Amino acid sequence: ISHRSSTATKILSDTKAALIELLDIPENYEILFMHGGGSGEFSAVVFNMVAVWVEKRRRAAEKECGGDAEKVLERVRREVREDLRLDYLVTGSWSLKASQEAALLLEPVGPGLVNVALDARQSNAGKFGTIPDESTWTLTPAPKASSGPSSAFVYYCDNETVDGVEFPSFPQILEPSSQDERLIVADMSSNFISRRVDVSKYGVIFGGAQKNIGITDITLVIVRKDLLSLQPPHAFLHAVGIWSPPTILHWPTIAQNASLYNTLPIFSIWIAGEVMRALLRTHAAAAVAGQEALAAEKARIIYDILDRNPDVYTVVPHPRVRSRMNICFRVGGGDARQEKAFLDGAEQRLLQGLKGHRSVGGIRASCYNAVPVETVRKLALWLVDFAQPPMT
Repeated sequence: ISHRSSTATKILSDTKAALIELLDIPENYEILFMHGGGSGEFSAVVFNMVAVWVEKRRRAAEKECGGDAEKVLERVRREVREDLRLDYLVTGSWSLKASQEAALLLEPVGPGLVNVALDARQSNAGKFGTIPDESTWTLTPAPKASSGPSSAFVYYCDNETVDGVEFPSFPQILEPSSQDERLIVADMSSNFISRRVDVSKYGVIFGGAQKNIGITDITLVIVRKDLLSLQPPHAFLHAVGIWSPPTILHWPTIAQNASLYNTLPIFSIWIAGEVMRALLRTHAAAAVAGQEALAAEKARIIYDILDRNPDVYTVVPHPRVRSRMNICFRVGGGDARQEKAFLDGAEQRLLQGLKGHRSVGGIRASCYNAVPVETVRKLALWLVDFAQPPMT
């Protein structure tokens, strides 16, 4: 069907409504359907959120410089070089990639603009698998005034699929304050609609659809509406040395066109809506809290068996930050023969997709929303059987 048809418009509207009901999204947030997946949003976040920072500085400069355009431009150009910061909490492979993309995009402006406020590898023998105490994070000071170094946003990945690390809750250090505001950006691609989220604490939430929402060719962005209006003229951005967002990644343009700036895969939007409505039917008034309980139960079944057999299985991440979506572990201490035997036996039982990511190896059991409890129990039986001596 045409993406301009009334049928397509209704599909978009119904899918938005289902997501709003699931996550209790406040009215001052806009929902965008985009292309490019989570990786596309790595760039979109930088383009759009840096523009917000620049516009705030431009407006402050206009007030304090009496409208002198030349003075405003020179002041903001200097502030971009000296004061602009982007804070990244690097807890796994995807937040690392996001921080690297930001550094690449801002390289022409100058070095040091991307502040890795947390690199979890530094406290874990060079590997991901933990989230250090918040007291060790080196966040840029929150923006309290119109001058001095400040962060355009704080970015984190809520669930790291490769490394099996998930934030157990919203970081306390990032809680909103009446005296200042940090704009929080979260990649929730792999745990989207699997637990309750206080959307009001975020400036932006985004997620690729392919894990819990639907199929691969749509990306959901939940953005606070006031940020869409805090955008300077493209010519001003260029004058201070910042690239303007490509139109296809420009959130205000996508919002102004009701996500129909270019051709959307309407069938994929419909699938996402069907998934969300199915969750609402299944869990009724509990909404996403019902799915949160189910996700916790599926993860508990697997982790309990792994923990009861420490001579055979080693869970990769620290217990406090274990992912409910991606359960990463090693067999026989990472012995290649034993891990192959485990995977071969799993395949024979029609348990597939258990091989760990190519960058880290090992075993990864993904328990996304679509994975039924019956399948998790089937894997649990194989874990128990394999752990019985002698191992084969």
